Amino acid sequence: MIKLFFIYLLFIFFSFSEQVIAEKNLINDAVNNPFRKEINKKRDEFRNPVETLSFFGVRRDKKVLEIIPGRGWYTEIISKYMNGTDNFYVATYENPSYAADIITKIQKEFVDYFKKEEKNFGKLKYVLIDEQFRVKNYENYFDLILTFRNTHNFLDQKKSENIFKSFHKSLKKNGILGIVQHRADESSNFNFQKGYVKESFLIKHIEKHGFKLIDKSEINANYKDLKNYKKGVWTLPPRLSEGEKNKSFYLSIGESDRMTLKFKKQ
Repeated sequence: MIKLFFIYLLFIFFSFSEQVIAEKNLINDAVNNPFRKEINKKRDEFRNPVETLSFFGVRRDKKVLEIIPGRGWYTEIISKYMNGTDNFYVATYENPSYAADIITKIQKEFVDYFKKEEKNFGKLKYVLIDEQFRVKNYENYFDLILTFRNTHNFLDQKKSENIFKSFHKSLKKNGILGIVQHRADESSNFNFQKGYVKESFLIKHIEKHGFKLIDKSEINANYKDLKNYKKGVWTLPPRLSEGEKNKSFYLSIGESDRMTLKFKKQ
């Protein structure tokens, strides 16, 4: 009897391992999609999409929501991977309450681009975030919510309380919140500033809204990041806010040091 139970456990383990490998291969295929923008492909070495999405546990049978996708760096990958499942959603601002002109412009370009490239990436489903930073009309619905390099904006706009409560409400029980964020040094005399956020502060801030940190990774760490730039994180690529000034130096550093955090809804 014990032997049969042991064999059963081995069967479950190897079946699960095969599923994990299969999903990772599908993510890898989505990353290697020839229709991705070349400028986006060049950032793979800093953003580690296969490892990051695998770490968060993205799967085609899960309902996945990407928050404020910007120009769609991750959307190109996730939408291709999720194509045909009807399980991938993207959240954009209904009426941007800050930097309205530029955000409206970016969101329009995003929608136009993915509509035009639908055959290459798949059809997107849209969710709205209202002016108070709350996801509209979804409750206990998503298995996984992902947000990449957005948390500093939520904090700067003093709306992070609303959006994390909204994430909690929108996730199913035991749903996962995955976060990648520019990381400040723990010795910093601030919790968030110029795009950088202190990791210990962010973990406590999110956990007080009904989440529990269950894992974290150094997948997206960059220990060459000095984090002392006058123009903040945007000094580094891809923004290079100082233009040609010290450009080769900033390129040698690469993109920012980033925390990668995985929370579960309690």
